[in-house]
Amino acid sequence: MTVQETVVKPREDRIEPGDAMAGVPPLQSGDRLTRREFERRYNAMPDVKKSELIEGVVYMATPVRFEDHGEPHGYIIAWLGVYRAATPGVRMGDNSTVRLDLDNEPQPDALLRLEPALGGNSWIDDDGYVNGGPELIAEVAASSAAYDLHDKPKVYRRNGVQEYVVWQVYDRKVDWFRLRDEEYVLLEPDEAGVIHSEVFPGLCLDVPALLEGDLATVLAELQEALEGEDHAAFVERLANKLESAHK
Repeated sequence: MTVQETVVKPREDRIEPGDAMAGVPPLQSGDRLTRREFERRYNAMPDVKKSELIEGVVYMATPVRFEDHGEPHGYIIAWLGVYRAATPGVRMGDNSTVRLDLDNEPQPDALLRLEPALGGNSWIDDDGYVNGGPELIAEVAASSAAYDLHDKPKVYRRNGVQEYVVWQVYDRKVDWFRLRDEEYVLLEPDEAGVIHSEVFPGLCLDVPALLEGDLATVLAELQEALEGEDHAAFVERLANKLESAHK
């Protein structure tokens, strides 16, 4: 198995393309649906780019403003993309649908995951969707009033998402949660304001620089961590696991 191969698990509730047909009710924010019915309606609305099912409730995306979401989202993708490029075996997703359980199907802004052969908890099913909790999810939220900081943490915790990063743009704040003993705790920044991942060695975030829109400094801080011993050891561990999977 290579790191790009996926683990396929059989599904009895697969949504076929033919299910998206005329007469299917449109999705509406606040609808309470099963995951199968959510997917059936979502598939029938190809013009809708983002909709999520959280605790059985539908959330429809609103138009995306540049400074509130579009640009911050781009920064998060750039940050995680550099880490992905330097860490063979880690996989990254942008706005990928995640089938967590029968009541929850989020579409997080970004995620990092490992294949099961490398110790990951999620897999790609035969529909091409992520199933199970990725190791890290990152979201951009306008403020702390968003459901990203209320219902979603409960869902992600319950489904074993090891780390959850939320950038609250209006509040100029970044919360980085770590799952410990089945509860989320906040990771504290060091004296320079840098937060370090406990799941992905070498992944760090210069929070003050991010909040100032200084992407160059964010990436420079990350690059320095990627040249450290912890990241090198992690890459070696992933390579050893991959080698063992081939035997």
